[in-house]
Amino acid sequence: MVIGGGAIRRLWLAVAWFGVGLLIFLSLTPDPPEIDLGNYGDKYEHIAAYAVLMLWFCQMYVSVAQRRWTAMLLLALAVGLEFVQRATGYRTFEIADMAAGALGIGMGWLLAPPRLPNWLDLAQSFLPGVGQKH
Repeated sequence: MVIGGGAIRRLWLAVAWFGVGLLIFLSLTPDPPEIDLGNYGDKYEHIAAYAVLMLWFCQMYVSVAQRRWTAMLLLALAVGLEFVQRATGYRTFEIADMAAGALGIGMGWLLAPPRLPNWLDLAQSFLPGVGQKH
């Protein structure tokens, strides 16, 4: 089931796809910004990025089948980006990054509604006539 709501849903989806685009850009740029998170900091970044994306998409896609597809597509993105990074010559290929992405996807799914509130439903509840599910 996809939660309706016209404009807010389109905005939510646009933010999700912006996140995917940002992830791709940051994964392939020759000089990504560095955040010092200590040892294995880049793994924490992978976990966080994929967890946020999965959690964000799960606000719209609430059925198990939809979430399974979302998880598989995000995992394919994580694996595919590692191979593209290897092909660039200026980024590195790491299986551990794939595993960190997978861990983040799993964490995002586990935190998704109904465990945490559905923020899309909450946002829609503040707009008159938008909060109905389709």
